[in-house]
Amino acid sequence: MKFEYDVIVVGAGHAGCEAACASARLGSSTLLITHDLNKIAQMSCNPAIGGIAKGQIVREIDALGGQTAIVTDLTAIQFRMLNRSKGPAMWSPRAQSDRMKFSETWRSILENTENLYLWQGDVTELIVTDGHVDGVRTSLGIEFKSKATVITAGTFLNGTMHVGRKQWSGGRFSEPASIGLTEQLKGLGIRTERMKTGTPVRIDGRSIDWEKTAIQEGDRDDHKFSYLPDVRRVLRQRPCYIVYTNKESHEILRRGLPDSPLYNGQIQSIGPRYCPSIETKIVTFADKDEHQLFIEPEGETTQEFYLNGFSSSLPFDIQLEALQTIPAFRDVQIYRPGYAIEYDFFDPTQLTHSLESKVVTGLFLAGQVNGTTGYEEAAGQGLIAGINAHLCSNDQPPFTLARDEAYIGVLIDDLVTKGVDEPYRMFTSRAEFRILLRQDDADMRLTPRGYEVGLVDERRYDLMLSKRDQRDSLMQFMATTSVKPSEINTVLCEHGESPIKQNARIADLVLRPRMNIRILRDHIPSLEEFITTNIEEERREEIVEAAEILMKYDGYINRERQNADKLRRLENMKLKGKLNYDEIKSLSTEARQKLRKIDPETIGQASRIPGVSPSDISILILMLGR
Repeated sequence: MKFEYDVIVVGAGHAGCEAACASARLGSSTLLITHDLNKIAQMSCNPAIGGIAKGQIVREIDALGGQTAIVTDLTAIQFRMLNRSKGPAMWSPRAQSDRMKFSETWRSILENTENLYLWQGDVTELIVTDGHVDGVRTSLGIEFKSKATVITAGTFLNGTMHVGRKQWSGGRFSEPASIGLTEQLKGLGIRTERMKTGTPVRIDGRSIDWEKTAIQEGDRDDHKFSYLPDVRRVLRQRPCYIVYTNKESHEILRRGLPDSPLYNGQIQSIGPRYCPSIETKIVTFADKDEHQLFIEPEGETTQEFYLNGFSSSLPFDIQLEALQTIPAFRDVQIYRPGYAIEYDFFDPTQLTHSLESKVVTGLFLAGQVNGTTGYEEAAGQGLIAGINAHLCSNDQPPFTLARDEAYIGVLIDDLVTKGVDEPYRMFTSRAEFRILLRQDDADMRLTPRGYEVGLVDERRYDLMLSKRDQRDSLMQFMATTSVKPSEINTVLCEHGESPIKQNARIADLVLRPRMNIRILRDHIPSLEEFITTNIEEERREEIVEAAEILMKYDGYINRERQNADKLRRLENMKLKGKLNYDEIKSLSTEARQKLRKIDPETIGQASRIPGVSPSDISILILMLGR
């Protein structure tokens, strides 16, 4: 039995699993400590991965060599590509997963990862010497030493759960909270606050009247999360279903508001605005007579269903009575009521972009302990923290991602630069270069970075190079091959496009709004022959789609890349440790306070701090020049 490791990861949620797997695969002896080895990577809330912006994060994790996309594909029971109406550059993948198989698959990966060890226990204290974390101590008094430690405790830090006026200590339903770490870290100078989140009831599918629901099928094409061609969806696909609340439901819910922890003062912390509880919906949108609810299966064969849109901490009898007013739920049986949970998080502005604490060296924080919400945001942070914990334990420089490289880069920069005043969730609107951060090309953006740091193996890297070569050769063929009017005009007219009067390049036809490569290849034999002969069958649709997106969005992509390159100059102007902000009286008072608090690494980061104006940035650039 070992008691000394390079890296210790505390917590085996989505952040902890990615962190531990990354550091171990990079070569660090790693110990993953968790309350319950049977609940690794537990999907505490909805059994789904991805969505708008979140799906891009998962594809980025995969491109960097992480595991979440692989686990999701292997356990998916429904897949949908969202935002299809907005064009392929804005598509976002989302999958329903089998919750139990998701956890089992993650555990199998962890147990079979070289250099990675598991321990079931409760960490109550960090071992800190001269401002550096040297390991952890468990509730049994067992000490494990390390060169770097990653905390990914999720909602467990001093967690308090609520159902109506009932409240109790816990990190998840029927699981104990983590006590001790918050108090110690506060004593070391790390700022902490409280947040709140919640989850809906779980329903027995045998009690649902399916005739009174609207079915929502998944996609039937070959889209998936992982770029690895041999990773496929293998489970039976299941649909979701839609129902609606009504006026009667709302009246019952309003009757329960005096006993709602959100409205009677029992909960003081802030919850997510973008994912409100059902009681918040009926108060905020009092003019609405109905709200849409999604019935989502929790597994391939289970009768347990998740009621998306009905998050609540109201008393159980109110939850039940309100549900019974919905026709499909007249005879509903419930597995578990919805509940709210309050928990501690740490001010992320006290972290560097590597997610290492500025207060305690060798300590990394990832996931909901940084004020985020969502499996995807947690997993992305966990991957970066795990990589950097390995690098830290080997005295190597940190690994970071820029805002124009990845949504993960946007996420971490927002956290460490702006902080949070509510649970942080990734949106496409948070990324100023979102056309560069598409789900289709995360491998082109990030697989080289993962290869450089050592997390991407030769096979994945070669697959990326091969895909790029095939994509580019297809684009070159279409740019240099022409078709005659007699060959294509009938098809153009059938799809509402004006006919051509002389020979035209295939590439010019692809750019037409109602045209795509799929239509053209069916009517241009040379194009179909080139694709069949030169594009590998296993990834054919993926490569063709990637080529088409690059062609159709070429102008937008180039313009956004130019803007990103201009802003990169500010990122290259190092600021940290070069100026005493208190002595620069020409800065605004707010700017001096914010700059002193955040201590930005670069002029670029300083420019994104709320309260630091363009004129303040001009002054900083001038002072650096002096």
